[in-house]
Amino acid sequence: MKELNTLESKMKTVTEIENALQENLEMLELAEEENDLALTQESILAISSIHKESQKAHLLCLLSGAADTKNAYLEVNSGAGGTEACDWAGMLLRMYTRWADGRGYKVSMIDRHDGDEAGVKSATILIEGDMAYGWAKTETGVHRLVRISPFDSNARRHTSFASVAVTPVVDDTIEIEIDEKDLKIDTYRSSGAGGQHVNTTDSAIRITHIPTKIAVTCQAERSQHKNRATAMSMLKARLYEEEIRRQEAEQNETYDNKTEIGWVHQIRSYVLHPYQMVKDLRTGTENTQTQAVLDGKIDDFLEAALASKIKED
Repeated sequence: MKELNTLESKMKTVTEIENALQENLEMLELAEEENDLALTQESILAISSIHKESQKAHLLCLLSGAADTKNAYLEVNSGAGGTEACDWAGMLLRMYTRWADGRGYKVSMIDRHDGDEAGVKSATILIEGDMAYGWAKTETGVHRLVRISPFDSNARRHTSFASVAVTPVVDDTIEIEIDEKDLKIDTYRSSGAGGQHVNTTDSAIRITHIPTKIAVTCQAERSQHKNRATAMSMLKARLYEEEIRRQEAEQNETYDNKTEIGWVHQIRSYVLHPYQMVKDLRTGTENTQTQAVLDGKIDDFLEAALASKIKED
């Protein structure tokens, strides 16, 4: 019923746009025949408004995947390169957090492993909000940064890589069967602030799904049981996403295997030197306002990637 109501709502929007457009085109034709300048301008303004409404409807149609309405886990991992790569992963984590905040989404830190000097080695956040996974799903891939390194005393240009993985949060309406014998569960001490806030118990959880080699970790809570429950939810999300990808791959006769974090597999390039440019290598979308992008203004890239995905399908 929920799916039916959603489809009926979309169909109603399309019908209303079609009817309004036809009505105003007829009015425009009549105005031109009668040389009525006021009516002509009124019709043109109305058609312009209808165009804006159709663009909004188009974006909603792009978010029509089976899991698009779900909340999302977003994971960032630094590539090879030590401090440089960790700092870049931290910049990406900040970018996505600001993007989510800008859309009114709730962001929670699930797992974080800081770099030795700066940034993060890996981190996972939970993004909660309407269509969170649908909007963020195309960000999965390798992101490349070119800049003058703040960690290089000789001020040389460096290239860094970090990978992003986005998975939908699986709720109770989706059944994912996991055999306990296929799981390897490890506990370890959570990392974090020292002093009175240090966690002195082995409450952090790492769960590895042996058949797929998918591993998830959680240290957000002091309770081992809560961390285990969250980690299991993350594992189900990863397995669900794998199944979605498998089905899409069968339809398209391709399969996107996970690959190394390096040159060949990047989806977007962020160049801060010798010029300013962020370019999506899949859609060709560009933006010279690099600081704005790094501050979370990435909707143009998301919309273009969604539109491109629909065209491929």
